[in-house]
Amino acid sequence: MTAYGAATAALTVTALNTLVHDVLESNDIFSHIAVRGEISNFVHHRSGHLYFSLKDEGSLVRAVMFRAAASRLAFTPQNGMKVVAFASLTTYIKDGQYQLIVSAMEPDGLGARYMEFEERKRRLAAEGLFDPARKRPLPKIPSRIGVITSPTGAAVRDVIRILGRRFPFAEVLLYPAQVQGAGAAQTMIAGLACFAKSIPCDVIILGRGGGSAEDLWEFNDEGLARAVAASPIPVISAVGHESDFTICDYVADVRAATPSAAAEIAVPETAELLAHFSNLTARMGLLCEKRIKREKERVQALSARRFFTDPEGLYREQRLRLDSLSRSLEYETTQKLTCARSALSTVGAKLDALSPLSILARGYAVVTKDGHLVKRAGDIPENDTFSVRFADGAIIAKKIGDLFDDEQSND
Repeated sequence: MTAYGAATAALTVTALNTLVHDVLESNDIFSHIAVRGEISNFVHHRSGHLYFSLKDEGSLVRAVMFRAAASRLAFTPQNGMKVVAFASLTTYIKDGQYQLIVSAMEPDGLGARYMEFEERKRRLAAEGLFDPARKRPLPKIPSRIGVITSPTGAAVRDVIRILGRRFPFAEVLLYPAQVQGAGAAQTMIAGLACFAKSIPCDVIILGRGGGSAEDLWEFNDEGLARAVAASPIPVISAVGHESDFTICDYVADVRAATPSAAAEIAVPETAELLAHFSNLTARMGLLCEKRIKREKERVQALSARRFFTDPEGLYREQRLRLDSLSRSLEYETTQKLTCARSALSTVGAKLDALSPLSILARGYAVVTKDGHLVKRAGDIPENDTFSVRFADGAIIAKKIGDLFDDEQSND
């Protein structure tokens, strides 16, 4: 007997779970519900099904999204994303736990912004805005530092304090900007343009102190990211705390964990710089001493050479060499002249033997008429004059007869 009476029939666990299942399945209230929560325990099974839980501050519910429905998602669910799940409520009879059968899902609140952040980051990365190759190095010793931040926040005070402590020689220029809320990105873009065109500086610190994701959202603005990438001046992004990352951090030339860290990065430590200069000065002194010593030894070695110790000896050697060359030249010239005279005499004798004057000297004469050589007596008409050339001169003669013909006629 029990307190409920003997007639009460006991249910098995399976029957109880089945009854609950049937009640949930038959109630239209649970057939089409929308549940808002944060994804946790997410598993993307190899079958294509998605298993996860939805939770809020007080509770948690299990959920499953089968492959067909999961294939229609426009985003990839991840742990920590806040979503709105459209589902039906059912129970799993075997263990008596109820769960959501999710048919559709969309980002909710911060989850939607997270998706927007990831999509924008992917697109800008594909354009090359995050490429380390396009990022510029920071100047070693900047003389002017531009700071774009709120003029009333703690960040600007920390930056100015650290810059003044580390490197008081640099001039700090503040561009007061809105760093939170609608329109903040535009004021920071204006600050970048001001330093690029109107007030040039060596490096820019852009940032603010920590805050919620909503507070830092303006640093994810696409226009601001493109302005940072296009800045002709290197930009240090210093947004929030060390764990906070924004689009501005990815596109900047250098990312600093905090504004204070940005100030540390932007300038050298004066004491370290002075120590470095002191070391350089000492090294330069040692190098100069070594160079002077080496050159002094070189001068001493040169001064010990004979050219400097006995310059007249070098002159004597050259004079003797010159005398020897002069004698050789004179001898060669004489020999060549003798040979040339001998050859000339030989050629002269040959020419003399062949000369018409030599022939004339042996008793011969040359007869010409009107400048033409006369070879036969018959070539001269009767009573005509002609010239007879002897070795010692010439005469004009007149033909009065043909001696050869007369002798033939006498014969």
